[in-house]
Amino acid sequence: MDDTALEIADYAARHWTSPEPGPAKPGSVEHYRIFTSLLGATYNPYKPAVLNWPKLPSETQARITSLPIWDIAVQTENKASMRIDAFAKTVKEKELREALLHMAGEERRHRDVLSRLVAAYDIKVKPDEEYVLPRDAEWGFLVTGYSECIDSFFAYGLFEMARRSGYFPADLVETFEPVVQEEGRHILFFTNFIAWYRATMPWWKRPFFELKVAAVYAYLVWERMGIAKDVDGLEGGEASFTMTGSEAIADELDPAKLIDLCLEQDKIRMAGYDARLKRPITMPILARIARVFIRPKKS
Repeated sequence: MDDTALEIADYAARHWTSPEPGPAKPGSVEHYRIFTSLLGATYNPYKPAVLNWPKLPSETQARITSLPIWDIAVQTENKASMRIDAFAKTVKEKELREALLHMAGEERRHRDVLSRLVAAYDIKVKPDEEYVLPRDAEWGFLVTGYSECIDSFFAYGLFEMARRSGYFPADLVETFEPVVQEEGRHILFFTNFIAWYRATMPWWKRPFFELKVAAVYAYLVWERMGIAKDVDGLEGGEASFTMTGSEAIADELDPAKLIDLCLEQDKIRMAGYDARLKRPITMPILARIARVFIRPKKS
């Protein structure tokens, strides 16, 4: 792709309104058509093999390669794609199944991007571990989806903070930017899938599903508190990517500023998509509540 084509593809990945007319109440045919079209309509056809990995000054490269996140990041993408694939096989609706398979393919592409990054900068990572899928495919998908909703919200702020501070060089930020935005599309799709799933679910299944969602949140909180060590086949679990990332720039980390950046970037990254789609709200609400009690560090 030339620069103009790249700019057009990047814009299309961030701005989209479905031609489907009318309102889109969750559970309606219109809502189903819109959210199942989202990922395909906003697909950014960048190829990991041709991404530009800029040459870094030795100090910068040493700082980035020393981050304790790369093993976890690669393996997390592996697990995500496998879980989404497994859940897609249980789905009867053709359009939804195709959207899920598309999402799984993008997760595999993220893994490819990370693999090429570690190769470009000679980052040592552990060999891939064998991962055994959960017996309950729905559970695996919910863990992946809600985990991405939590981690992406904080990743937006951390990514922007690292960019502004120069912790990540501008050229490297530009190379990685499509991956960060792609995760935003994933959590938007997941949020609308959950809304549709709840709205179309038989009433007698709803209580068990809500209990399962509560159990997923409890599991993720447990994981992020560092209690569930090695509970999901990887020491530290999914949580460690953003948690260790924040620890790595702790010297510059102002919690109040980080929350403000997360809220700002979340709004920016969701702004370009069809206004009829539901936005992820759990993390922004919790962040705003926390922000009431967290004051900025004094200069």
